[in-house]
Amino acid sequence: MISNRREFLRRSATLTGAAVMAPSLQGLIACAANNAVGITRMRRPEQAVRGAGGYGLLRAAGDELELPAGFSYSVLSYNGKPMSDGHPTPGAFDGMAAFALPNGNVRLIRNHENRDPAATARVKGDASRAYDSRAGGGTTSLEVRVGADGSATLVRDFVSLGGTIVNCAGGPTPWGSWLTCEESTAGPASGWAREHGYIFEVPAAAETQIQPVPLKAMGRFIHEAVAVDPGTGVVYETEDRQTAGFYRFLPNRRGQLSAGGALQMLAIDGRPNYDTATGQQMGETLPARWVDIDDPDPAAASTDSLAVYKQGFAKGGARFSRLEGCWWGDRGVYFHATNGGNAAVGQVWFYRPDGRQRGSLTLVFESPSVEMLEYPDNITVSPRGGIVLCEDGSGEQFIRGLTREGRIFDFARNLLNATEFAGACFSPSGSTLFLNIMGSTSDAGPAKGVTVAIHGPWKDGAL
Repeated sequence: MISNRREFLRRSATLTGAAVMAPSLQGLIACAANNAVGITRMRRPEQAVRGAGGYGLLRAAGDELELPAGFSYSVLSYNGKPMSDGHPTPGAFDGMAAFALPNGNVRLIRNHENRDPAATARVKGDASRAYDSRAGGGTTSLEVRVGADGSATLVRDFVSLGGTIVNCAGGPTPWGSWLTCEESTAGPASGWAREHGYIFEVPAAAETQIQPVPLKAMGRFIHEAVAVDPGTGVVYETEDRQTAGFYRFLPNRRGQLSAGGALQMLAIDGRPNYDTATGQQMGETLPARWVDIDDPDPAAASTDSLAVYKQGFAKGGARFSRLEGCWWGDRGVYFHATNGGNAAVGQVWFYRPDGRQRGSLTLVFESPSVEMLEYPDNITVSPRGGIVLCEDGSGEQFIRGLTREGRIFDFARNLLNATEFAGACFSPSGSTLFLNIMGSTSDAGPAKGVTVAIHGPWKDGAL
């Protein structure tokens, strides 16, 4: 049991500090803009070879993964396995974050993107603590012991949030909690007992299942991920729709999201309803401003998942194409437009605030082809400065690494099934990469979900 909250926050700050201090992705601009044709023609294993940021060709490291030579992994968790609280491990493993615990271990908080309909969904964990007694999503928390060499073993695990739906991604906060996001605005009209489409907060210090509280002021829409400015406590939010907005939440009290605040949507100054999906130039900086969302929790969201977006768009808000992963660093936030770009296979954007109402938006990278980068989803950063990209593409599923110079390489391939990678996050020490293979998003689905811990010679490459 963690009794000293101040000590917990001091230790868990290691995670946030690593992200803030990491170098920029700006090398991508020069790399892609100066030699786009050459990059497009490169074969995936040759893009960043061993000794030049990459780790070399992949080879089977077990039944679940291909990894570069020298790397190994252990399976910490898989769906159906009995947990320490007596409940079976839920499936549909998605977003995740790692926090330092006072006893030296690591807390993982993991999303479960269960998509079973209300008629067949089964609540996970203690039903008396579920937000919605008919809903099958939520989060689980794992305590993991990491060895000196980066190897990891599971200590205990339990359901930490129950009764939500389609818990896709989210993000860690500087005050030691995980924000889990619902990627659906369905409600009673779809058979659920309560309205959905909210963000919930799960303290990393929690040792048992919490009582869920929907943070309604943060918006009701198709949530994906969040990133928190550690200096101001402002929370940036992405929306996973083909037509999507980029949002920020200004809390009334820093670190106390339940105290309410204001939701806003990004707009391009002087260019109302700017469409970022195509026709963009890498490296060009656009002046940005924010427009207010008057009703962040509209009743119409049950049947119109764009009810929040339409409010911002009516005031000149910008359109993006499927916003997914986001990450705070370089005094700003990087985020993916998964279907953005002329080739519609992915963009990486960067927003930097300039005062309270203004900022700048820059297209850092746009993939010209699936060979370069296909549908980037979750994003995280290594303490050594490299970037980890989880692809949610077609066919084979890869983890891609990105060097400081903007060169892409393969780091892992899914051997287990055809489901996506998700939840990539490093241990606070940087010695271990935790990673999910999602598995089926239905309880009855056949694809297995697993959480693994990868360790090896990180110093030999960009990660």
